[in-house]
Amino acid sequence: MIEAAHPRLSVRRQCDLLGLNRASLYYSAAHESELNLHLMRLLDEQYLKTPFYGWPRMTAYLRREGYQVNHKRVQRLMHKIGLQALYPRPRTSQRAPEHTVYPYLLRYVRAQRPNQVWSADITYVRLRHGFMYLVAVIDWFSRYVLTWRLSNTLDGAFCLEALRPALQQSQPEIFNTDQGAQFTAHAFCNTLLAAGVQVSMDGRGRAPDNIFFERLWRSLKYEDIYIREYQSVAALEHGLRAYFTFYNHERLHQSLAYQTPAEVHFATTLPA
Repeated sequence: MIEAAHPRLSVRRQCDLLGLNRASLYYSAAHESELNLHLMRLLDEQYLKTPFYGWPRMTAYLRREGYQVNHKRVQRLMHKIGLQALYPRPRTSQRAPEHTVYPYLLRYVRAQRPNQVWSADITYVRLRHGFMYLVAVIDWFSRYVLTWRLSNTLDGAFCLEALRPALQQSQPEIFNTDQGAQFTAHAFCNTLLAAGVQVSMDGRGRAPDNIFFERLWRSLKYEDIYIREYQSVAALEHGLRAYFTFYNHERLHQSLAYQTPAEVHFATTLPA
């Protein structure tokens, strides 16, 4: 896709033309053995069907599929990709005890307009020979995906890289996340507070707060990731850019009266 020795176009210019982040060219996907990568794919797919499966059922499921795995291996791989059935959503992030946890502000709040409530979440994304982590920022009312970033680790830098350009577009009244270390980090929270945004954090076990992301990740994986089987990080980034453009501007949502997220997000007259 990108030619380092292109006769007329620099690597920077090629990335600009393709809409790629130049840093992604130098990313290598996180790796496991081929067998473990295959098991992680099976776990990820099964989780979308049965998010209430913990490691005992997942172990039984893999054994029924013919894989002689023990529970410790299944536990480790589920932890690697952020799956835990005791919590009713993927746990790709864990709370850091030294970080501040902010109160939950949305108990009696229903999003009624764009930029009232935003949220961020992280998911595991598989490649043919590895995997990456994806973070996205979404508007609750319109389902519009404002920004997203990829990383091969779960450090908080890529979440901050997604937050800053989102805040350049607009500022929400409330920004809600889970209590993962990436979102409770001082740099992330202080960036929100400096922009005049109220910080809200889910209590553990509040699955309804993440329903918009559950639907987004399910759509992304079934409609793109599982079909494409991306070979490289650069190809994945290019594919995600195309998918999120489609998701925002072309994909009709039943919950939005068969409008697109972009139509609702940027509407001057909001739908009834």
